[in-house]
Amino acid sequence: MIVNPIAGIGGPVALKGSDGAATVLEALRRGGRPLASLRATRALEALGRRLSGCTILTGAGPLGAAIAERARFVTETIAPVTDIETTAEDTRRLAAALLKARPDLILFAGGDGTARDVFDIVGGDIPLIGIPAGVKMHSAVFARTPDAAGEAAARFVESGERRTHDAEIMDIDEAGLREGRVGAELYGYAASPRLGGFMQNAKSGPAHHDDAALDAAAREVARRLDPSRLTFVGPGTTTRRVLRALGHEGTLLGIDAVADGRLIGTDLTAGQIKTLLDGTTRAGLVLGVIGGQGCLLGRGNQQLSPEILRRIGLGNITILAALEKLAALNCGGLFVDTGDLDLDRALAGYRRVHTGPGMTSITRIDAASTLAGPAA
Repeated sequence: MIVNPIAGIGGPVALKGSDGAATVLEALRRGGRPLASLRATRALEALGRRLSGCTILTGAGPLGAAIAERARFVTETIAPVTDIETTAEDTRRLAAALLKARPDLILFAGGDGTARDVFDIVGGDIPLIGIPAGVKMHSAVFARTPDAAGEAAARFVESGERRTHDAEIMDIDEAGLREGRVGAELYGYAASPRLGGFMQNAKSGPAHHDDAALDAAAREVARRLDPSRLTFVGPGTTTRRVLRALGHEGTLLGIDAVADGRLIGTDLTAGQIKTLLDGTTRAGLVLGVIGGQGCLLGRGNQQLSPEILRRIGLGNITILAALEKLAALNCGGLFVDTGDLDLDRALAGYRRVHTGPGMTSITRIDAASTLAGPAA
């Protein structure tokens, strides 16, 4: 196991990622806090429920040993932490030690940047499963949720077949993201367990022939927004259509806010969203869907914390997506992974998704905790 302790620290504070020392320092200055250890713990709990007799090879302290030991696994530390502040070099050094030790599987907690660091060292020699803990998680080596990562790891290790496939390692230039440019690149192919339902697809873009229907749906959603209500608009090209229908450009990959026909906030942090909510009792939220993966909350919109979602009200969420994007989901529905299992369960069920003018699709939303499958 490899844990990137600072993974995801930039999400709630609207930094689009956590790559680089300067970004981490800025995230800390804005009040960001890492959540990778909590997500790694959830994965190990799911692993332990099914497979308790394995040994975890990992790095010292926050690189994995502290988490594995708390989860009561037999733990072997094979790489030290070189400094108080861990870096990508610690990840790569641990990956090199694991490559030499030849474990059955590498389970890592982080985002696309961590996936690239591990892949740079391991290549396709050892199967990988990513515990989603970063801001950007477009690579197909990631499980859909931390619980699914642990369950998938257990199934793979205890299986005699050990079937894998070539899974895309994707990454996006964070500097470009912060300037509103999306530039996802295929970085390579890693070996990853072939376990449908547990692992996510790589991110896909919208089909161009959906443009007219989405534009019309966005205009319809915009017309129906109550101008006296504070409305937050989530990231993505789909939701940006709603802002444009209201006459605003907004932020492509951030959280924006509109009220009384005005754009009153762009690229908001979690703290700024809370401040706006303090001034109203009526709020709403417009969300899009990550194509290919089906994630509604928990990927790229971590500014929408569980507290914020509860204050907005779960019944005040509008979902907009291309019908073809929904039909292409091999998982059968959408899912939420907010980090709060009670909130995930409250969000689960069937909801309307706006897909075209006068058209909605009744779509199932799963909670993160239900995606790990039944216990053995």
